[in-house]
Amino acid sequence: MVKQYTKRPMIIDIHGHYTTEPQKLLSFRDKQLAGLADPMRKPATNELGITDEELVASVQPQLKLQRERGSDLTIFSPRAAGMAHHVGTEATGIEWTRLSNDLIHRICTLLPDNFAPVGQLPQHPGVAPKNCIPELERLAGLGFVGVNLNPDPAGGYWTDPPLTDKWWYPLYEKMAELEMTAMIHVTSSCNPVFHYTGAHYINGDTTAFMQLIQGNLFKDFPTLRFVIPHGGGAVPFHWGRYRGLAQEMKKPLLKDHVLKNVFFDTCVYHLPGIECMAKVIPVENILFASEMLGAVKGVDPETGHHYDDTRRYIDKLSISATDKAKIFEGNARRVYPRLDKRLKERKEKR
Repeated sequence: MVKQYTKRPMIIDIHGHYTTEPQKLLSFRDKQLAGLADPMRKPATNELGITDEELVASVQPQLKLQRERGSDLTIFSPRAAGMAHHVGTEATGIEWTRLSNDLIHRICTLLPDNFAPVGQLPQHPGVAPKNCIPELERLAGLGFVGVNLNPDPAGGYWTDPPLTDKWWYPLYEKMAELEMTAMIHVTSSCNPVFHYTGAHYINGDTTAFMQLIQGNLFKDFPTLRFVIPHGGGAVPFHWGRYRGLAQEMKKPLLKDHVLKNVFFDTCVYHLPGIECMAKVIPVENILFASEMLGAVKGVDPETGHHYDDTRRYIDKLSISATDKAKIFEGNARRVYPRLDKRLKERKEKR
């Protein structure tokens, strides 16, 4: 009898942000924004003077946690709160976006076995999303596997049309053409009513999903792929509500209406939450993620482990090894086709 060996799945964390940026980047941002009020305080140059050595040193915390928690690759993007699309002007946003994305590109080039790049877009309240297309095309040329798409560039005031409006269509057309997957991710909140990570982020996730139910976006863009982070906000817990609302709106079943195009990550920071998610959401729509060094970095006194050590929760799920492999690797490679291509090319080079 031939002995059967089971290969361990690659552990792909699809949700990581550059939250350990060098001070030089933050200082540039402070000067850039100060220059809006006083041109004399504007940075004299866009050259940040950050060396490769400084970049590698800056992500040592992430590399340490990858080793300790047993993940292999992190899909890496600029700090979500730092995108701040509502701050400054469209011009300063374009400049800031390009600088931020260039650092992500450099890190992923220096450490390709550890990181794959996702970029931010130069969105701005009231400005047509089509203005983001030049940066989207630039990112595709640099090998980025996706982008973060903000459904609320106003930072908590929701002044732009919903995601299903044709306002967004030129950007979607280019995303579909380039096979650029989008994580729907808001940035910091400028509305004091909404705490940015505890309320605004979860509001953004939940609101985006409801918008997608209300519209018929995926009839027009059947290959468009969206990832809703933080476990989908309130969606899994209220799955019956969304099924019922879709039914009242005479929409198709959610599995046909949205789940061929919408996926959820596992940035849910306790086991019961992950168990609920795994019971409600089809396993094919769940992608492993931790957002480590993100919103919740503390230790859970009930378990003695870090809240964002989410692999532990997946390991404890009562599902098959095959399904766990889908969550850890298979779904990410399917939902991010540019990532799958990147990984295959790297394997061929070895």
